[in-house]
Amino acid sequence: MPKMKTRAGAKKRFKVTGTGKIVHRRAGKAHLNEHKSSRRTRRLSLDKTLGQADASKVRRMLGI
Repeated sequence: MPKMKTRAGAKKRFKVTGTGKIVHRRAGKAHLNEHKSSRRTRRLSLDKTLGQADASKVRRMLGI
């Protein structure tokens, strides 16, 4: 049987924590930050865990 391939895009965007949760970056901090408040940009820089439904899809993409 051939090797299972991971999705390269998913590999770059998601991390798996020690407990097995999937973590991702928040959207909306790449540009146009001038008018966003400091509080908002600070919170956008934090990582967030994926929900259970999405996590199962990402696990399949990562080959876990």
